[in-house]
Amino acid sequence: MAVIKVVVNGATGKMGQETIRAICNEDDISLVGATCHTDRGDTLITPSGSEIPLSNDLSALLKNTRPDVIVDFTNASVSMEAVNIAQDYSTHMVIGASGLTNDNLKQIDAISKAKEFGVIVAPNFALGAVILKKLAEEAAPYFDYLDIVECHHEAKIDAPSGFAMNLAQGLSDKKQFTRNSTEKENLPNTRGGEYQGITIHSMRMPGKVAQHEVVMGAAGQTLTIRHDTLGRDCYMPGVILCIRKVVNQKGLMLGLENVLAL
Repeated sequence: MAVIKVVVNGATGKMGQETIRAICNEDDISLVGATCHTDRGDTLITPSGSEIPLSNDLSALLKNTRPDVIVDFTNASVSMEAVNIAQDYSTHMVIGASGLTNDNLKQIDAISKAKEFGVIVAPNFALGAVILKKLAEEAAPYFDYLDIVECHHEAKIDAPSGFAMNLAQGLSDKKQFTRNSTEKENLPNTRGGEYQGITIHSMRMPGKVAQHEVVMGAAGQTLTIRHDTLGRDCYMPGVILCIRKVVNQKGLMLGLENVLAL
């Protein structure tokens, strides 16, 4: 079995650190380098005790380590920079950055097809979250109203979450939902944001990792489906699966549900 060589972009962030721990537990995946946006020295000591190159220059790191896959847990703008660098080496990518727009995804798809490397973008790597989306899409056509409530830790830089937007986009494809107009809004924006008739509410507070809730309503009834992320370790089986999957594809694959063929 060929060993898959990986560089983690954004290695010193919370998801980057969790990804490094997960990779160190796999026999067929090898961590060969890491990046962070500030200068923290030239080496990173992994949980297994090995030393790997650490750099804030992704291009130089790719040139020196020649990985098969970049796992990116940065932000949308940094992630797009990484895609443009990756194309020079045709390095496959697994991207978990939040905030990527539809235009970003179109650019990623075009670049990866032209340079013949694979990219998996997953708004959420947790199996339970993907199942929530699948169940909500099955139920949505039978309801008239739909709200999404998402809650994350206070340091999350964007709102709504990338997965909440991904949910709204997928669910709005099923039907046009109703969003009533409040006669009097005593506090501006109390109703939350709107995406094609779907109302989205975002909470940010300490003590939370991630939570997504879909509430559907029709005359005389509501249906609520919720997924709670209690620890970032729940994302790691999905990340590892995507690393193994992406080396055998070209172009963009969006969503863990497509990796799992749900």
